[in-house]
Amino acid sequence: MKEKIKKTATSKADSRPWFKYYKEDGVPETLEFPDCSMVDMIIQTAEKYPDNVAYSYYGHKVTYKNFVKKIEKTARALKNYGVKEGDRVTICMPNTPEGITMVYAVNMVGAVCNMVHPLSSEKELEYYIKVAESKYVLVIDAVFDKIYRLRDTAQLERIIVVRPSDGLGFLKQQLYRLLHVKKVRLPANDGRVVLWEDFIANSYFYQGTYHEERGGEDLAIIMYSGGTTGAPKAVMLSNLNINAESICDATMIRQIQPGATVLSILPLFHCFGLGVCIHTPLCKGMGCDLIPAFSHKLFADILRKNAPSFIVGVPTLFEALVNTKLGPNDLSSVTAVICGGDTLDGNLRDKVNEFLAAHGSSAKIRVGYGLTEGSGAVCLSPENSFSDGIIGAPMPNTLFKIVKPETEKEMPTGEDGEICISGPLVMMGYLGDEEETNKVIKLHKDGRVWLHTGDIGHFGKDGLVYFGQRLKRMIISSGYNIYPTHIESIINSHEGVMTSIVIGIDHPHKGQVPKAFIVLKEGYKPGKKVEREIRELLERNIPIYALPVAYEFRDELPKTLVGKVAFKKLSDEEKAKN
Repeated sequence: MKEKIKKTATSKADSRPWFKYYKEDGVPETLEFPDCSMVDMIIQTAEKYPDNVAYSYYGHKVTYKNFVKKIEKTARALKNYGVKEGDRVTICMPNTPEGITMVYAVNMVGAVCNMVHPLSSEKELEYYIKVAESKYVLVIDAVFDKIYRLRDTAQLERIIVVRPSDGLGFLKQQLYRLLHVKKVRLPANDGRVVLWEDFIANSYFYQGTYHEERGGEDLAIIMYSGGTTGAPKAVMLSNLNINAESICDATMIRQIQPGATVLSILPLFHCFGLGVCIHTPLCKGMGCDLIPAFSHKLFADILRKNAPSFIVGVPTLFEALVNTKLGPNDLSSVTAVICGGDTLDGNLRDKVNEFLAAHGSSAKIRVGYGLTEGSGAVCLSPENSFSDGIIGAPMPNTLFKIVKPETEKEMPTGEDGEICISGPLVMMGYLGDEEETNKVIKLHKDGRVWLHTGDIGHFGKDGLVYFGQRLKRMIISSGYNIYPTHIESIINSHEGVMTSIVIGIDHPHKGQVPKAFIVLKEGYKPGKKVEREIRELLERNIPIYALPVAYEFRDELPKTLVGKVAFKKLSDEEKAKN
């Protein structure tokens, strides 16, 4: 469901009190968005800045001119292997050159990218591939085995395997392969499996048309979100959605300029990562410093070697930043710092700003708010607004309103309600799930289509949006959303479990991690055997980052006066232990 922004005032939200901040920061009140594909935006950038560096990968740099050539060669390879307009290609990759090149090559041939987390469980990968009806997979070699086991059940036609060294120069490739201890063994006689280097080499055999004309309303990306229930939902994002994100970002952040660089740590299978850390800079002639895996220990070296203009991350990354040992001028290159993915605590915000100033940067951290269903960031704090709880001003052409949950009734300024958004960033819907789509995308009496985010917030007297809490239970660990109800449903499927509850407990680096409280049925006794069975059950069904770090067996769970599980009491008990 899509709608064009109307210019007539039909609701309280149309007063747009945030416009005064637009004026202060030089942001236009409305923007125009081109009716084109994602890759068309990159080609336009390459025509303007052919010699600018598009990306850097462990020091190996590629210009925009050469990046477009790589995209075109990859597109020809896709066509050679039978990929057609409208097909879905699963990309199961960290931030490597092959991953981002494939995104734009798939877009170029008119197909659709199905973005999945490499650490997803085998069951999840099977679901993601089947719901998208994807017959082609690009996968990093480290998780090839999981994909290969699905070759028959998912009816895969081609598995393209990437080694982390593929995106390096020749000499660095040889050194990497010499030092890389773990060797991934590929089947010798299965024609469905092809190495990246052979896949690209075979592009020569296709000499036909490979650049299909696609418009803004065409489906471009499928990503996964917990929706309203915590069960995985396939979010459909159009070319317009992703392009509008990049144009809005570049308008709201004046430091986005050709030649600047961004530390692309947030992964491309995450909407914040793809939209803000990859597509936005690539649409503006910036350089992406691709970081396939984040390491606290190597963070200082990464910052010194790359000297980025932008640092974009989740709160746990900034926790790592303020605990990193750097010299007094090691951050002098940094002109903008953006935080999203979770609530930024006021104390951490102040620490980050002090750390930036102490290490040579004049930047101050800005806070964004977004969700996969909103194409990434939908709101960003103005440059000089630092109130606790602030998530800022809506993106241009994006409307916000705060309603009483499960109604359309707008709440007065200062009073919490559900955050709803309308505009070009709102997803197309959930793939194959009209019922769930209709729960969150609704036509209101004001004539607009609104996305009900499931998040609570309010408008402050200053005209900006403030975050309160989430309507749905969620644990955020290192920026990844973990849905307790989904974990509980799997635990409860064990024959010996009567009931279970999963809560988030504090973690020094990840923010929070899951812990499971379990009540067993009569006749079953707590112990290592049943805990191992439950853990193995979860390992088959959820990604590694969502696995509980601890299991506690109880005779019963604490209840509230109305008989519901007292989550807060369990959380308080855990905090008291530390």
